Amino acid sequence: MKRLAALVLSLTILLTLMAGACAPKKPPLGSEQNPIVMVFVPSGESEEIKRGGEKLAELLGQKLGLKVKINLASSYAAAVEAMGAGQAHIGWLNTLSYLLAHEKYGVDVILVTVRFKQTYYTGQIIVRADSGIKSIADLKGKVMCWVDPLSTSGYLMPRILLKANGIDPDKDFAKTVNAGSHPNVVKAVYNKDCDAGATYVDARGVVEKDLPDVKEKVIQLAFTAKIPNDNVSVVKDLPADLREKIKKALLEIAQSEEGANALKTVYQIEGLQEANDSFYDEFRAQLSASGYKLEELVKPQK
Repeated sequence: MKRLAALVLSLTILLTLMAGACAPKKPPLGSEQNPIVMVFVPSGESEEIKRGGEKLAELLGQKLGLKVKINLASSYAAAVEAMGAGQAHIGWLNTLSYLLAHEKYGVDVILVTVRFKQTYYTGQIIVRADSGIKSIADLKGKVMCWVDPLSTSGYLMPRILLKANGIDPDKDFAKTVNAGSHPNVVKAVYNKDCDAGATYVDARGVVEKDLPDVKEKVIQLAFTAKIPNDNVSVVKDLPADLREKIKKALLEIAQSEEGANALKTVYQIEGLQEANDSFYDEFRAQLSASGYKLEELVKPQK
């Protein structure tokens, strides 16, 4: 019996080793079969983001000598989950999406975007010039347009601003609308689908080509405190050497004419700057002082 048991054990071990040897190995990251995936959040016009993103993927692939493709997420939360599930390796994330991705999945920032020579920006609340709305107090009972629950300038910071001025964003509006993107919010206010809306400063410029009089018809009512810019982040298990190569390549791409045009197309980015997670510490402190908790902010809207 002992010999039989030993034989059975030996055969089990042998079969296990053979199964492991025969199991298909995952192609190396960056190959045609297993490309590096960059995910983009839907904060602007999707066609423009797609066009600029694909150009950036092409340029990055050339620099790295690897296959790179893009994923245009349907929502901010979807971008975070794509990185958490290993379906994306590089994320072009806004502030709140990054904080969530870092907390949940260890996603880490490598570069921060630059606009108007700054790595910070602000949010705004906009209304129609002919709406009769002159102050934040006048927003009570109105229809409010938001970008997305994970938009820092189009949701989080305006909510903090409203609360500080006596408006409860969950109770004091007649109706709230999730428009999905900053340009959509501007268009909704312009078309009187919403009385007011929240976007980054100055999202009106993005739709100015289609609505030449948008800055006359839609005005800025109030501004939020400063917000750290969006960033380029990588997943936790990305090899350190590849992480550094990606960072270096994107910095070089930003200095080229093609790269600069692609960055402007995708998110109106003027440049990239090295950063690490501590870049967001001041904002975290501000968030904490406001009484908000990250896990509460990212709950789905009812």
